[in-house]
Amino acid sequence: MSENKVTRRKANTDFVLADTVVPPGSRALIDLPVADLYTHSSLKMPIQVVNGKQAGPVLFVSAAIHGDELNGVEIIRRLLKHKSLGRLRGTLIAVPVVNVHGFLDQSRYLPDRRDLNRSFPGSSKGSLASRLADVFSKEIIDRADYGIDLHTGSAHRENLPQIRANLDDETTMRLANTFDVPVILNAPVRDGSLRGYAAEKGIPTLLYEAGEALRFSEVGIRAGLRGILGAMRELEMLAPSKRRRTTAIDSQVATSSQWARAPYSGVVRSAVKLGDRVAKGQTLAMISDPFGEEEFEVNTQYSGIIIGQSKLPLAYEGDALFHIARFDSNARAEDTVEEFRTIISPDSVPESVPE
Repeated sequence: MSENKVTRRKANTDFVLADTVVPPGSRALIDLPVADLYTHSSLKMPIQVVNGKQAGPVLFVSAAIHGDELNGVEIIRRLLKHKSLGRLRGTLIAVPVVNVHGFLDQSRYLPDRRDLNRSFPGSSKGSLASRLADVFSKEIIDRADYGIDLHTGSAHRENLPQIRANLDDETTMRLANTFDVPVILNAPVRDGSLRGYAAEKGIPTLLYEAGEALRFSEVGIRAGLRGILGAMRELEMLAPSKRRRTTAIDSQVATSSQWARAPYSGVVRSAVKLGDRVAKGQTLAMISDPFGEEEFEVNTQYSGIIIGQSKLPLAYEGDALFHIARFDSNARAEDTVEEFRTIISPDSVPESVPE
């Protein structure tokens, strides 16, 4: 037995967050104070800490850093109700709503129109976004060993379930491969992002994308829950699952990706859907004026799999319409997408999540 495994089987200790003590074998709901509203009402970030009886890593799982991205909120709700947490090793910090202001307004941004995911690590004396990032950095990220940040596509865009991560980091790559989604992108960190700050602190972090803003995607929710549980098992925070070994997805790593953009402004009629395999030169959509007197093809310049798509049937010239990922074998990637859909489909067994 390795030294690491021996350590993880030791008794856990108290976990302290925002002056709240969470003893081993218990969980606590913590309201972390953030900037108040101008109505004199206090605004707080809801957090639940699950502290296992046995020692192990500290993992944070966060959602709604963009206030209109709702899938992650439901993923975390289901995660916290999953019976496997009764045997948790280590500590889970669950933050279903990071951007509380945006969540209340059903908006991607904060009231100061800043993107919270471009404001890290923040400052206690900065803008509203900067102060909120500062609180989250100090109270959540700095206390963790690993992180999973849950996202959806932005307004009117839908994403195929996918992981974006720094695959040059061996630990991050290992976790990405256990998340059981069809597509993994080697995505460089962006300045000011949560993932960028976590990387600076040496905390391996996955970014999960699925679905679209202000909508629940059952497939995206099921895949996200399944992926988090898989990552937690890889970290030995949960016991292995026999069922997962028989339903594991052979995730495909994209070699590159690029958006196909509208060559003209007009009404868009899509000819393909999310997850489809497309060939170089294939027509993805037709764009016309409202009378249909002028029509233009949107053709792809390369082969690949559609992993993101605009859902709005209107476009200005240059608007991003289809996000296409390229693979060493597009055929194998297509098979993986189909296998994934079969396993995660809402028509399959309830929840489709390994025990």
